[in-house]
Amino acid sequence: MDFFELFAEYAPVFIEATGVTLGLTAVALVVAIVLGAGVAAMSMSGISPLRWLASGFIGLIRGTPLIAQLFLLYFGLSGIIVLDRFWAGAIALGIHNSAYIAEIIRSGFQSVPKGLVEAARSLGMSRRRTLVRVQAPLSFRAILPVLGSQFIIAVKDSSLVAFIGGQELFRSAQNMAAATYRPMTSYAIVSVYYLAIVLVLTAVVNRMEKRLSAYKS
Repeated sequence: MDFFELFAEYAPVFIEATGVTLGLTAVALVVAIVLGAGVAAMSMSGISPLRWLASGFIGLIRGTPLIAQLFLLYFGLSGIIVLDRFWAGAIALGIHNSAYIAEIIRSGFQSVPKGLVEAARSLGMSRRRTLVRVQAPLSFRAILPVLGSQFIIAVKDSSLVAFIGGQELFRSAQNMAAATYRPMTSYAIVSVYYLAIVLVLTAVVNRMEKRLSAYKS
C-alpha cells in the first residue's frame, strides 16, 4: 500500500486521535494560563517571599525536561493518587507551560509604559480599573505573538503523552507503525496532522493580531 492508501485507511483513527490531542492541549492551556497568571502576579508582587517562590517555581519547571515531569506525575504519584493518562498528561503539560506563560505575562505587563499607568491613576481610576482597562489590553497586544507560539509548542509537546500510553496522535502513529511495519510512512502521516493543526493555530493568531492592530489604529 502506498502513502495515500494508508493515509485514507487510517484517517478515522487519526481524526479521533486529533480530537484527543486538541482536548488534551486545551485542558493543559487552561491550567497553564490560570497557574501562569498566578505565578506572574507573584513575580511582580512587592512581597519578597512571593517573588522568591515564583522565581523558584519557574527555574525548577524550566530547568527540568517535560518528559521527567510527566513521568513523575503519572508514575511517581501513583501511590498517593491515581490519575488516568489523559489527566496526568494535561496537568503535566499545564504545569510545564505555566512557567513559560508566567514569564510571557510578566514581560507583557512590564512593557506597558509607567506613564500610561500613572496617567490613568491621576484621572481617578482605581488600581483594579487601571489593570482591566489599561494594563491588561496593552500587555495582551504585546504578548499575543509569543503566547500563540507557546500554544503551538504545547500542541507539539502533547506528543510526549504517548510515552505513558495516552491515545493521542503520536501514539496512534506508533500503533500504526507496529501494525503495518511502515514506520516512516506512519510518522510522515502523523506529521501531516500536526502540521495542519499548527497552520490553523498560526492563522488564528495572525488574524487576532490583525484585528487588534486594526482596533488600535
